[in-house]
Amino acid sequence: MEKNKIRHSVWRTVFCLAVLLFLPVSGCGRPEAGEGEQRYAWPLGTASPEDTVTQIYAEKFVGEVDRLSGGKMKIQVYPNSTLGGDRELLESCQAGDIPFVIQNTAPQVPFMQDLAVFDMPCLFDTIEEVREKVDDAEFYGLVQQVYREHGYQLLGYADQGFRVMSTNRSIGAFGDFKGQKIRTMENSYHMDFWKALAAAPTPMTFSEVYIGLQQGTIDAQENPYEVIVSNRLYEQQDYVVETNHLPHLISLIVSDSFFEELMPKEQEILRKAAAFAGEAARKASDERIADKKREIADSGTEIVALEQELREEMKKASEQVYEKIKEVVDGEIVKAYTEH
Repeated sequence: MEKNKIRHSVWRTVFCLAVLLFLPVSGCGRPEAGEGEQRYAWPLGTASPEDTVTQIYAEKFVGEVDRLSGGKMKIQVYPNSTLGGDRELLESCQAGDIPFVIQNTAPQVPFMQDLAVFDMPCLFDTIEEVREKVDDAEFYGLVQQVYREHGYQLLGYADQGFRVMSTNRSIGAFGDFKGQKIRTMENSYHMDFWKALAAAPTPMTFSEVYIGLQQGTIDAQENPYEVIVSNRLYEQQDYVVETNHLPHLISLIVSDSFFEELMPKEQEILRKAAAFAGEAARKASDERIADKKREIADSGTEIVALEQELREEMKKASEQVYEKIKEVVDGEIVKAYTEH
């Protein structure tokens, strides 16, 4: 408990320093909401670089909030972990120190275990199916309740498409996955999935992935196209295999305590702006993925699309992962997510 208090104090100090450096302020308390004219812009934190769909999502949201409010509601984007990494951003948002956060859902699972539902692999064939599901009123309502119970409000989801695999071995049959040392995040469900394919999942810090591929410490890795290209991972790989095993969802959340202090009209502006930004980010993601695929193909790395029969085998192998996730995720959420 004492360690958490110290950590929270540190990130409150970081937030205050950032505000002092970049924005006009009246003090270093929590950002004020619903108190008339803003004295400084509300911060929106991300842990992503600026040349990403996450940044596009953030900028579209900020711009639309400004437009809909006639310039009365101001938000400032702090990308690239300026206000802290994913964990620190979540903690500060929960406390109300950083009102808005945009991030992938994976770092949220340790805080909200029901979000492990998004780690259920091979459920969707197209990203349009994923978007339809996360926008579905029943599912969205259930997940929104999870966020509320933990001190947040969910304003919407965008995405970076699916996570795909890059490797030096072409994948044409289920047995081709066997033995491949593939770098994964330190996520037990992700590792269980690759084990179910008889691969050898190898957790590794992301900063070590390129050299790991270069030196042969690992054979393969998995990430969205945007990450594979921006970090030039394809340079060390002969193939990018469209396993499309998991969607890479990006959430826009706001501190519940901050949100509840806003006037109803301001809350509605945030909801409308989030919906607009989500659609814009999805469109940008689709366009960027097409560009990234062309860049990979032009480099000589081959992009491999999997046959439906192989995808069905992967889905069958994933059933053991589904069972593990069902043990920790609310049954209604699982049902709403998996029923098509």
